Amino acid sequence: MQLHQLQPRHPLKNKKPRVGRGGKRGTTSGRGTKGQKARAGHRIRPAERDYIQRLPKLRGRKNKPKSPKLNVVNVGDLESIIKGGVIDGKILPKTKILGDGEIKKAYQVKNVPVSQSAKKKIEAAGGTVTSS
Repeated sequence: MQLHQLQPRHPLKNKKPRVGRGGKRGTTSGRGTKGQKARAGHRIRPAERDYIQRLPKLRGRKNKPKSPKLNVVNVGDLESIIKGGVIDGKILPKTKILGDGEIKKAYQVKNVPVSQSAKKKIEAAGGTVTSS
């Protein structure tokens, strides 16, 4: 056996040259000519971004005022809340009267939103409901 006949136990695999590092491949180094992929640090943007850019922008969406949420008062709680017999929109601003509970006194309700069941109970007790 001679020196040139020796072989390693694990033969080396043929390595492909790394493309685009200059050197043996010549001017373009295996990248082709010109274009985005031929440049150093090339990065192709994802296609999803193009779809997102096509969507219309919701301008002013967050600046629009939302409708105010109404506070809730039940008919059964009116006696503890109101001392007099008149309920006005100035006394209960941004409030709606709902029909849960029982009512014994007659109330006059003005400019306050009232549910149908509450209206029946107030009128059955001898009160009135008027809206502007």
